[in-house]
Amino acid sequence: MSDYFDCPNCGAEVPIKAKSCPDCGSDENTGWSEDTMYDGLDLPALEESDTQSKGSMLQSKFLYYVVAILTIVAFLLFYIL
Repeated sequence: MSDYFDCPNCGAEVPIKAKSCPDCGSDENTGWSEDTMYDGLDLPALEESDTQSKGSMLQSKFLYYVVAILTIVAFLLFYIL
């Protein structure tokens, strides 16, 4: 006996005791269809330009490290002088 069944909407494996499909979100209330409880919320679409690129994430991390080091140096200088 299998612990999974195929989602009628997208075909993904769904655990028997799952309340909804982990891939498409379909469930018994939506009739295992593409309709979900989030359809009427008018959420903005996430565009690729809204996400940070890997380069800008590295720049942010570098800036955090520089600020942390400068803070430690300033703290040490304050107590040395």
